[in-house]
Amino acid sequence: MQSTITKRTLAALFIAAVGLVLLRAFDPARSWIFPPCPVHYLTGCYCPGCGSLRAIHALLHGDVHRAWAMNPLTIVLLPFVAYGLFSEILVGLRGRGLPQPRLSSSAIYALGCMIVLFGVIRNLALVPFSLLALGAMLGF
Repeated sequence: MQSTITKRTLAALFIAAVGLVLLRAFDPARSWIFPPCPVHYLTGCYCPGCGSLRAIHALLHGDVHRAWAMNPLTIVLLPFVAYGLFSEILVGLRGRGLPQPRLSSSAIYALGCMIVLFGVIRNLALVPFSLLALGAMLGF
């Protein structure tokens, strides 16, 4: 059983590494490799995740300002997501992960509300909310 988990973990690490290499090499704004956001494509509105690939691409190139301008929510949440993913990798490799914080149902509900609210306010045409639109802080 442990060898199966290890093989899955190694496969996931390989896929993640290939994804990061592709994301570093190809700009999601100009490449056919990464699909456009379906919400923005169909509605013209920015979803909470719009610009996340561009933000990570900018981070992989060391451009924190551009990453923040593409999707500040991604930059804020990325360390928490990375911690959780790293913990899951450790579970697969050694059977136990990193210490996991306990979140109350209220905290999870508040996080969900914050994500939805971010998606709504980044589509408002009022300053300062309009600055949350994809690339607005860069003058696009």
